[in-house]
Amino acid sequence: MSYYHSVPGRVRVKSPLIKRNPEAGALLKERLVGLAGVREVSVTPLTGSVVITHDPARLSTRELLDRLAGEGHFDPARAVTNDQYLNSAATKAGQVVGKAVLGAFVEKAFEGSALSLLAVLI
Repeated sequence: MSYYHSVPGRVRVKSPLIKRNPEAGALLKERLVGLAGVREVSVTPLTGSVVITHDPARLSTRELLDRLAGEGHFDPARAVTNDQYLNSAATKAGQVVGKAVLGAFVEKAFEGSALSLLAVLI
C-alpha cells in the first residue's frame, strides 16, 4: 500500500523502496532537491517517509507524485490518502474493541450458573 498526504506546498509519501535503505533515501533526496520548485526534502529511512516542501506555483503535487511513481517510489493504483488511512485504522480499532467487549460479556455470562446464562440469552 502506498500512502500520501498533501497540503498546498507540502507532500508526504511512504516509499517502500527507501524503508530501511538509507542509500536509496539519500539518492532520492538528491534527485528531488534538484527539481525546480522543490524547496526542501526530508527522508526518513526507518519509516520510508519522504516529505517534500515545494512551491505549488512552480511544481504541483500531481507532478511530484508522477515523478515519484516514475521512479517506483509511489504506486497511484494502490495509494490511499491520509483520511482513508485513518479511517481504516479506526475501523480496525473499533473491531478490536468490539471483540473485547463481547468477550468480556460472554465471560461474565459464563461465570455464573446455567440459570444466569439462560437469563442473559432471554
